[in-house]
Amino acid sequence: MIVTQKRSTQQTSSNDVEEPAGPHPRTLLRCPRQVILKMSEFSDWYFGVPEITRYWFTGSVVLPLLGRFGLFSPYLMLLEWNLFFHKFQIWRPVTALFYYPLTPSSGFHWLLMLYFMYNYSRGIETGLFDGRPADYLSMLIFNWILCTIICLAAGVYFLLEPMVLSVLYIWCQMNRDQIVQFWFGTQFKAMYLPWILVGFNMILRGGGMNELIGILIGHAYYFLMFKYPQDFGGRAFLRTPQILYRWFPNRTNVVHGFGQAPSYRRTNAGDGGAGRHNWGQGHPLGGPD
Repeated sequence: MIVTQKRSTQQTSSNDVEEPAGPHPRTLLRCPRQVILKMSEFSDWYFGVPEITRYWFTGSVVLPLLGRFGLFSPYLMLLEWNLFFHKFQIWRPVTALFYYPLTPSSGFHWLLMLYFMYNYSRGIETGLFDGRPADYLSMLIFNWILCTIICLAAGVYFLLEPMVLSVLYIWCQMNRDQIVQFWFGTQFKAMYLPWILVGFNMILRGGGMNELIGILIGHAYYFLMFKYPQDFGGRAFLRTPQILYRWFPNRTNVVHGFGQAPSYRRTNAGDGGAGRHNWGQGHPLGGPD
């Protein structure tokens, strides 16, 4: 009887042992799966961005964040006449293209520039330059060279904002009659969007110079590539260097080089280009998303 009581006591004590506190092992196993799933979704989104836009967007995110965390001096990134010509610091036009000084007062504007870049650069690369990354890169290089010259002369230290505005301006010219939606539900044609942004920046930030430079650059490209060859019967001034085709070959059967305006650049009121879209969306030119 005594032995039986001891065994029953041991069984009772073993059953009363509580499980250790903390998350269940199955829950711990689920967490890595969720993380992997989220990473897979991010990877699908990231590599779904067109190639040239993805490189530009990545550099414009990484460099400002590294500078904000103090990993290098922002002074190394800016574009300045004496440093570029007299001290031969030739990297500055490249770093000034991607870098933007992040401060508590400029953070929202930086996010706005990234938003414009992602939407409008993606819209042009998947629309007008669909399957032709070399031609789109050639457009950006032309804009960048012209932007560097103007900003050096005007004393503008960073190129990100005027470059984004130049791409936005070209998109708006290719979709002139498309209705876009601005703040507070206001709606207007896309051709007016760059000028409205100039007005808003002049009122809210006391600026406007960067936007005007971007409009000038975008108009120069639009005129030389489309307006002059088609409307005035002139020859095409802009050609894509053959080396870019070796680095970024066409993905479809298209004609190398450019200078001929595409037939769909003007949209009629009855086609898809007249549909309403939220402000900032970079849809394929003249058509739905």
